[in-house]
Amino acid sequence: MYLITVEGGDGSGKGEAARILLELAAEYPFPQVHATHEPRRHSELGKLALTSVKLGNKTPLEEAGLFAADRLDHSHTWIRPLLQQGHVVISDRNIHSSLIYQGIVGELGVEHVAKMNAAAMIPDLVLWIDCDPDKAMKRIQSGTLRMNSEKQEYFETAEIQRTIRKGFTELLSGGVKAPAPFDKCCVVGPILNEGGLDELKKKLRAELRAFFNRKPAPLNVVADEVDRYLLRTLVADVKKQRRLPGAPQERTAIHIGWLSGRSPAEWMAYAESKWDSETAGANDVPATPHSHSCWSVLGTLSLIVGSSEVPRLHKAFGPHRMVTQRHTQRLVKWLEKTRWIHKQQSHVPFAEAQVFKLRDSRLGYGRLALAMWPLRTQIASWRRANPKAEWNDALRSILIPVDGRPPRPLIRKSIDYICKRLEMLSSGHEMCPVPSSVEELLAWWETPPPKD
Repeated sequence: MYLITVEGGDGSGKGEAARILLELAAEYPFPQVHATHEPRRHSELGKLALTSVKLGNKTPLEEAGLFAADRLDHSHTWIRPLLQQGHVVISDRNIHSSLIYQGIVGELGVEHVAKMNAAAMIPDLVLWIDCDPDKAMKRIQSGTLRMNSEKQEYFETAEIQRTIRKGFTELLSGGVKAPAPFDKCCVVGPILNEGGLDELKKKLRAELRAFFNRKPAPLNVVADEVDRYLLRTLVADVKKQRRLPGAPQERTAIHIGWLSGRSPAEWMAYAESKWDSETAGANDVPATPHSHSCWSVLGTLSLIVGSSEVPRLHKAFGPHRMVTQRHTQRLVKWLEKTRWIHKQQSHVPFAEAQVFKLRDSRLGYGRLALAMWPLRTQIASWRRANPKAEWNDALRSILIPVDGRPPRPLIRKSIDYICKRLEMLSSGHEMCPVPSSVEELLAWWETPPPKD
């Protein structure tokens, strides 16, 4: 879902920073974390770009063209498909290196280089690793960065490294405006790397945590599409669940009719009535069941087949519903105490972790949380503004402007996302079609199914 790039001059230690970030990012609920670098050493385009800087036999424009060709191929054949699956890609160098090396050192201009790369992926987070050029040159000349190669790249001189550092300082600190579309990147730095690895790791951990805690919208993919992709895996597991090998699928609320005879509005009221707000505050968990973390935990549990321990639950959130593991543990403990979930015996030999399962009597609310996720913020805001209002009126109030005009573009997009989620989850009422318009969604929200 996120492209994270590490930038800096040669010898700054950005390669080591990229390896540390790979380790740190694995602690978060992403399906996978991948490392890469630019230019690529294993692609024909990347090899041509590398040869050009080793020999110095190309014009700045030719060199920039080779780097751009490799980057665009890398972006669309490798990086983007991974981001669409909710993965994180950490790249040692990316577009900002081209802006500096060919745009500033090569004097092509950053605007020109940006246009050549305009179709490439945009880094969501840029971590700028900085180091004194003289120290950087000592690292380069010591051989630790050259490994088995005796060839020196043309820009590996103290003078050019000072120009490169000045370029990074101007571009990444805002002295020079980053050209579109790369002005959208979140840039962090300079992160000075002149001490030990422990110090660098501490700095990187803090910056990564701050970025993920903000839950920024990804720049290259649609967050809800990523979340639906990840939810399909859980939905497929639910659909495969059987009573016995070869027996028909259980016809319970786990599979069909998960609204269990209530309208969504009734489920919202029911959840509030069962939420112990007083003990929630005392246990440092949300005061209402409509918070991001509650919807994430309850919704994910509603689709996990069988019971789950906290690490598995945390990993299943995915980046769009991300909650810290510490808060997940605290919330799960309180939910077990207040009988929203129940503890089960682990059947794995020698396993010490506790496993939990969402109670069937709460499953409808958890599944509803996943369905309504695109409007979670608006729903929570409506409740804060209307603490005594009936939930039956909530969705109509959110979707239909007071002046009677059609819903706003952002709301229309959220409606579309909800309908697509319901196509995966079902309407929750047996024999009831999935809503496909504002009017149908409102009827689904407000109307209980007919009693048998």
